[in-house]
Amino acid sequence: MKNIRFNTSLTIVVLLLAFFGCTTLDEEILDESLTGTGQAEIVSGSVAPVYGLLRQGVWLHTGNFGLQEVASDEGILPYRGGTDWYDGGKFIAVHQHLMTPSNSLVGDTWTNITLTLSRAVIAAERLKSESENGNVSAQDGYFEMVAMKAYLNMLALDNWGVVFKKELSGERSEILRGQEAIGYIESELLSVVDVIKKDKDPGRINQNAVRALLARLYLNAAVYRDPYGTPKFNKEDMDKVIQYTSAIISGPYSLSAEYFDLFSDDNHVNPELIFALDQRGVLETDHQRWAYWPISGDQIPRPEFPNTRGTDAVAATPDFYQTWVNAYGNVDPADADARFFKKNTIVPDKLKDLTGVTPLNDSEHYYCVEATKFEMDRGILRGVIWGPRKDGGGNILTCGDGKVRIYPVINRRTSGANLTYVNHTLNVDFSAPGSLHNTGYRFSKYQFSHTAPNCCSYSSVDLVLIRLGEIYLMRAEAKLRNGDNAGALADVNTLRTSRNARPDQTPDALKNIDLDILFRESGFELYWEAFRRNYQIRFGKYEGNWTGKTDKDVNKRLFPIPQRAVDGASSEEGFLVQNPGY
Repeated sequence: MKNIRFNTSLTIVVLLLAFFGCTTLDEEILDESLTGTGQAEIVSGSVAPVYGLLRQGVWLHTGNFGLQEVASDEGILPYRGGTDWYDGGKFIAVHQHLMTPSNSLVGDTWTNITLTLSRAVIAAERLKSESENGNVSAQDGYFEMVAMKAYLNMLALDNWGVVFKKELSGERSEILRGQEAIGYIESELLSVVDVIKKDKDPGRINQNAVRALLARLYLNAAVYRDPYGTPKFNKEDMDKVIQYTSAIISGPYSLSAEYFDLFSDDNHVNPELIFALDQRGVLETDHQRWAYWPISGDQIPRPEFPNTRGTDAVAATPDFYQTWVNAYGNVDPADADARFFKKNTIVPDKLKDLTGVTPLNDSEHYYCVEATKFEMDRGILRGVIWGPRKDGGGNILTCGDGKVRIYPVINRRTSGANLTYVNHTLNVDFSAPGSLHNTGYRFSKYQFSHTAPNCCSYSSVDLVLIRLGEIYLMRAEAKLRNGDNAGALADVNTLRTSRNARPDQTPDALKNIDLDILFRESGFELYWEAFRRNYQIRFGKYEGNWTGKTDKDVNKRLFPIPQRAVDGASSEEGFLVQNPGY
């Protein structure tokens, strides 16, 4: 797929006109392949911009990914040290469920989703025309873009309760809600599920990705029909979830024995991936922001590329961590569950005790490792972290044989003149002490790619959107809501015990299952993948209290439609109505 870059700094008026009725987009096209030459080029040039915007816009850490994480009880992003990540208070407001229609995290996500959706509409229109004119290869691309429209509309439905029905770029969208919205997305997916490509390439939407989207739609249908009430899950919907998830499970996929291989270099070929944002190679639109966003800004995760670092952003809430503690009692979750933690930074026993050791006297308190062999621990990071260190000139300190020195990481962002080590503490909140750069356990689920020359670009790690683990959880939930406890328990235990690459950390099979346990399991399996808010709403947990959040307003299940979008559509009375509570 060719690398195409866009100037996405569109005014909202232009965006609304483009999506709701205009025939052109005010974009700076930097690659001729949007129209291209030849039949194959027309296909790739139509679909490439959609996938590019999905990766570079929709799923940015400060786009839909961040919106889902900080709105839930999983992630929190305070004003770090009173200097970092305030950004007008947008992350704090979303976490507290006190966002307004002017919140820029919500607004940027709206813009990215609607812009990508408008591009998918244009691509589908062009490819349908090409197919009708005899371009056989365009038909597969057309089916793909129909599925992509449905996928993007599902994101809009999940976030704002609205769907944009639009078949031609020159016509105005029809705004759908509730059952009408469900029916439209369902019809789009059903129209292609039996004809779209059946290959196993996770970088493109294929038949099993469409089946997974149908399963997600039916599983959430009760919420989408009545987003502010108590969901009423009916057997018909749950049967369809079981139908489509079973078709996937019986297909060509298998659960990954090493959980963290799902989020590492070369994961494109992992047999569990169904749909992911393809990042193989070195493309200008690649990124590893899901990796660096929560990591300490004092950490150097790839010493062969000294500019790599974290940003001290999102941390795990103490509430989310407590779900692991509650599940495993006196056993450390790092010992009980291979999904919680994987030790990669192997500190020699003689160096582990830091009693009396400080940054002022630790010049010899290090071990040596080849630069390309250093790997951060994965999972949920707690306590003092270890990593490379730089000298006063910004050069990585090395051993006599050229290997890299690995020290306890110095906390230069928070400790001031009285230097201490980065020590990730459980407690993190919006108070001054709770907002210091080191506070909060950190998500280290994605590997820092070995192709990355800086902190955020050139990653070969695909960003996972649909995988087999989620499919088992969806089927288990549908079975449980249908009263099949035994079937649900079997699915959850298949998933738990499949993570057996490290036998001592393989989770034991559960002895019983209920909705609360299944909700807990979804958190263990899917954390840091932007699922938590969706699951909290469906399981009736979203109005609860957690760190920094006490608001119980059911209207906050949906985000506000950005005020600039409502204002931009104000000439069409009743066209784009603000959600209740805003």
